[in-house]
Amino acid sequence: MTAIKPLAELRETIDSIDQQLLSLLNERARCAQDVAKTKQAEGEQGTFYRPDREALVLRRIKALNTGPLADETAMRFFREVMSACLALEKPLDVAFLGPEGTFTQQAAFKHFGHAVHTIPVNSIHEIFSSVEHQHCQFGVVPVENSTEGVITHTLDRFLSSPLQICGEVEIRVHQNLMARVDSLADITEVLSHQQSLAQCRRWLDKNLPHVRCTAVSSNAEAARLAAEQPGKAAIAGKVAADLYQLPILEKNIEDEPNNTTRFLIIGEQRPSATGQDKTSLVLSTGNQSGALHKILEPFARYGISMTHIESRPSRQGLWDYVFFIDIDGHRDDQDVAKALHALQDNVTMLNILGSYPKAVI
Repeated sequence: MTAIKPLAELRETIDSIDQQLLSLLNERARCAQDVAKTKQAEGEQGTFYRPDREALVLRRIKALNTGPLADETAMRFFREVMSACLALEKPLDVAFLGPEGTFTQQAAFKHFGHAVHTIPVNSIHEIFSSVEHQHCQFGVVPVENSTEGVITHTLDRFLSSPLQICGEVEIRVHQNLMARVDSLADITEVLSHQQSLAQCRRWLDKNLPHVRCTAVSSNAEAARLAAEQPGKAAIAGKVAADLYQLPILEKNIEDEPNNTTRFLIIGEQRPSATGQDKTSLVLSTGNQSGALHKILEPFARYGISMTHIESRPSRQGLWDYVFFIDIDGHRDDQDVAKALHALQDNVTMLNILGSYPKAVI
């Protein structure tokens, strides 16, 4: 039987470990500063953030982790370490769909860490514009939800943008009821974005059947209003509750427990291959018979897995459509390159939106 150590001795050990951790973290930070100096000496300009490098580091941490910390916890810790070190090199400005406290901002923090400077804007179009005009180095845009489907505004904006997809991040959407009231009986109105109200419809019908539900511009705006108006409640994420200091009355009230939103990181970079990548492209075939087969055949020939396909009006002619496609692999992978080359003979337009690391955590 293992002897139980005295509490004082355990605390002394923890204090010693904390001291070593702090020393090593600062050593890593100084090394990051040296990396920045080396890059500048070699003439490198712009952002020093490399999504492919960060993905490789996080996957390495996962492979090395022996517990008892969960893999996700260990990777999240190192994400924040890298974020803080990068801020010492050159802080990042990241545009997101505002206001403060939205799931898009939560996605930005999950992908970049909390040391970035997040810039709220009013629309998906403005996120693209902020990066295109170099007001921000990167932007975070929602692209699809597991229950509500694709976000068409994001797909359509890619048709006119020169930006690349540099990464992706997935957020498990947990909806919470928050308000400054003593009980559910004191709630007179529930505020939230229309999608969130729809995602919590069964819970609302069961627990607040006679309370008016009102759609507002965002969950964060709902939280802001609920913080100011007695009797009003909001459905929003934990980030919004923390921001507006609203008590959470009920957690995870969404009807679908696996409700997940996927976000894309947009910028000017072209990440290198990491071995676990995804490529997104948009193409057009024109109005011709067997068009879909001609798209699929090169991928089947070279064993490339297609993970998503979505059609959208091209806005170039009546009943003319473009296809947005996600495939496994990087544009520089041999088989992917062969498939894309073969595909060019079957389409009237092909634009690679980006090859980027798959979501890590």
